[in-house]
Amino acid sequence: MNKLDKKSVTGISALLVHAANIDEIYSDHEKDLVKDFIKSYLNDDTDEILKEAEMIESNSNQLLSYTNIIKENSLEIKKDIIEHLWKVIISDNTVDQYESNLMRRICGLIYFPDKECAEIKLKLLNNK
Repeated sequence: MNKLDKKSVTGISALLVHAANIDEIYSDHEKDLVKDFIKSYLNDDTDEILKEAEMIESNSNQLLSYTNIIKENSLEIKKDIIEHLWKVIISDNTVDQYESNLMRRICGLIYFPDKECAEIKLKLLNNK
């Protein structure tokens, strides 16, 4: 798999934080899932990158800035990011309409097939 640079990982981590915050409960488990994403791409200090991602997310309400980073990458990386987003969203065992809507919007913005997004979600739900 291609590697993402630190700036991209931080921006995408901010999107993961955004997904975690949609239900207004940002748990330690969700933070750990974001850190897992960071670790899968970088060997840097995950706590530092997570803090930076949380700052970006709290100061920005624009999904576009996050999705533009993803859009430039390969389908393989997009798939990995979608999988991490779903892990964060389903970590509390519920998916509400806002979370589903977020995923639909992200997939549309990064040109990721809805069918494949649904398959990833089902796979993760079945593995819980």
